[in-house]
Amino acid sequence: MPDATPLADLGFDAHFADQVTGDEAHLRPARIATVHRARMSALTTAGSVRVTLPAHATTGDFAVGDWVLLEPDSHRLHRRLDRHTLLERHTEGARQPQLIAANVDTLFIVTSCNADFNPARLERYLALANEAGCDPVIVLTKADTVADASSYIAQAGVLQRGLVAVTVNAKSPDAGAALARWCGAGQTVALVGSSGVGKSTLLNTLAGDALAVPQETGAIREDDAKGRHTTTARSLHPIAGGGWVIDTPGMRTLHMSEAAFGIDTLFAEITELAPLCRFRDCTHAHEPGCAVQAAVAAGTLDAGRLDRWRKLGDENRDNTPVLTGPRGNRVVVPKKRR
Repeated sequence: MPDATPLADLGFDAHFADQVTGDEAHLRPARIATVHRARMSALTTAGSVRVTLPAHATTGDFAVGDWVLLEPDSHRLHRRLDRHTLLERHTEGARQPQLIAANVDTLFIVTSCNADFNPARLERYLALANEAGCDPVIVLTKADTVADASSYIAQAGVLQRGLVAVTVNAKSPDAGAALARWCGAGQTVALVGSSGVGKSTLLNTLAGDALAVPQETGAIREDDAKGRHTTTARSLHPIAGGGWVIDTPGMRTLHMSEAAFGIDTLFAEITELAPLCRFRDCTHAHEPGCAVQAAVAAGTLDAGRLDRWRKLGDENRDNTPVLTGPRGNRVVVPKKRR
């Protein structure tokens, strides 16, 4: 049977091809499409298959979007290929991060032009994207419900240098055209955001007829724009333009941990001023000769941004584990709060 979908159109590129050894040439590359507690499915050039896991493997080690090598007949998993990017979520009290999606090129951070719009929460998603190595794009839904969405675009645009913000009506086919530059053949996007902002509606619009079963959508509460979860699992879907989209459940909390690079990138205006401070370990709170505080006083740095930088940095420091103990018997413990 001829190949139905070229590997390149599934997102397979030289990064993955170079990892396949001569001894593995007979194996079939496949991309993980769904991950459940006890089973996984994957996409191959010939279509969807159910992955057979070896005894030592668990589904928790894999993310939607991962590339794996399978035995061609049994679809038994041989191994996972190294990732381009990995989105993971750290939850309070958990020993290991929760895998969200792998090999994502662009992260669509979805919010809406109503009470859901929250710059501080958007900054958390941006730090997540930066740390993962994805290109973030703010997607403002429900633009058709407000007289002028320009204020939302302006507020989103200043959250990070070079950040692109796009307004869409998630129910309109025009939404696909507005986001087409990130959804071409072989490209992968993921949708993250709070419940009720229109992620599932947007996925249905982007996928069009390529989505066999449309994602369930739900209404929001009018008083506070809060939504309820309609997506309960992560899954990979084709986009009408030739790319792929990964939908994710709404996240009520997003804790910072092991995200120092992502935070530094998010707050580049502070990161770049820090070396100009008189003291190398300046906290930018009260020390003399602080270049960051000088910028706040001069009006070139927003004091609210500095407060949010400090909050995210402190949270990341307190939640990031450190290795301790004698060599060969190390354990992971959280850092103590100051």
